[in-house]
Amino acid sequence: MTVRFGDALRVLASSATGKAGIALLLALAAISAYVLVAYPLDFGTQRWSNPAVWADNPKAVPPAWVDLFTTRSRAATSTLIATSPTDVVQAGTARLMTYRMPFDHPYDEFPQFLSFTLTDVTFQGRPPLVTLSLARPDGETVRLLRHVVPGARSGEEAPIARYSETPLRLLLNTDSSVLGALADFHTERSGARVTERDLRGMGGEQAAFGVLATGEDDLRFDLLRGEYTFVVDVTVASEGDSVGSVQAVVGGRVFGVMGSDEQGRDLAVGLLFGFPVALFIGLLASTLTTAIGTALGVISGYSGGWVDSVIQRLTDIVANVPLLPILIFMVFVLGPNLLLIILMLVAFSWPGLTILVRSMVLQLRSGQLVEATVALGASRWRIMFRHIFPQTAPYVFAQMIFFTPAAILAEAGLSFLGLGDPSIPTWGQILEQGFRTGAVYVGYWWWVLPPGLLIVLTAMAFVLLALGLEPVVNPRLRSMR
Repeated sequence: MTVRFGDALRVLASSATGKAGIALLLALAAISAYVLVAYPLDFGTQRWSNPAVWADNPKAVPPAWVDLFTTRSRAATSTLIATSPTDVVQAGTARLMTYRMPFDHPYDEFPQFLSFTLTDVTFQGRPPLVTLSLARPDGETVRLLRHVVPGARSGEEAPIARYSETPLRLLLNTDSSVLGALADFHTERSGARVTERDLRGMGGEQAAFGVLATGEDDLRFDLLRGEYTFVVDVTVASEGDSVGSVQAVVGGRVFGVMGSDEQGRDLAVGLLFGFPVALFIGLLASTLTTAIGTALGVISGYSGGWVDSVIQRLTDIVANVPLLPILIFMVFVLGPNLLLIILMLVAFSWPGLTILVRSMVLQLRSGQLVEATVALGASRWRIMFRHIFPQTAPYVFAQMIFFTPAAILAEAGLSFLGLGDPSIPTWGQILEQGFRTGAVYVGYWWWVLPPGLLIVLTAMAFVLLALGLEPVVNPRLRSMR
């Protein structure tokens, strides 16, 4: 009996498991469509694997919403950008441009890091002088940095451009000159001797955002909450001199919706990009596997003779080839590539379906429908794919749905073993990187649980669809409802 697509869809939508599977699949498809529109196709190589993109993100911190479940307020990330000066003082052709970037720090923790970025500096002759200071809530101001832009090189003509392609980025909490300035600041105001070496051991962010604790044997800073202001003074000598932008980042102890990894990458972005990749892997691998397995099964079962023997011996050989060693060898020779992994999964996944379809065709070819079609003079190919295949289609379609989560899980497992394509972020790769860097052992749960749950959720969507299609494959189940 041939089951039409519309009838199968109605049977699927009539059950609770089928409805849940359809809802999950539509949600996965909607998220995947959004990612394909919003993200470039070369996102993996151009952004995800580029450390410069994530340089100003805090490293290995949990999601921001964890504060809802704790009484302690963790520091959030503040990114301060100024493209035009707040004040300009003119003295002949020279100018003093002042950029003020205020921010509040009401949290119970010190920030993770401090960074300063300078971009697009253009000057005619004398290079600009850049001074960075931090105005604190206690009324004190500490000068953190004094930087002279590199001057003209031999043969270089005005206007001279600096930091256009590669901005100047300084990590303030580890810079030796900044640590020296902070040490002098606290030594002068507290009377205790504070050295650059002392601050290097604990991080300059504590000295910048803290007050030296008195009466302590060990050097310690108490957090100073309140309103801070980064003040950037740029002194230029000519009218045409300019600065594109200045940026200061106060790295927090929480970040985004899903936290960050040890490179500062936004895990929410990587997890989102994994949606279309997972569906692409699952659907492409399952479609190709089902097409090959079904075609060989129908041909083998109907043709018989030497054709059947050849296909079955080939099936036995492929079914007994170990996939993992072959994949390791192919990745070693050809390099890790997503399409290679998919093709290898397809090449070694079709034998089981071929054997099952062949057994069904052996029963169908002796039926009255096939005998009548042969008597009418239909060709062998028409009989196989016009009259026999439709009778196996419900079962084949259900098997294709089952193959989809198997392919997704197989790719995740291979990526977890380090055999995935590093140019494309997948959930399996995020898991592998988390385990490789010890995320499980140090408690970075946000790095491990979300990709694992998404893999399970995606597999569950197709399992629910397959369960909802069982009455189509076995009509007796419909009569039991």
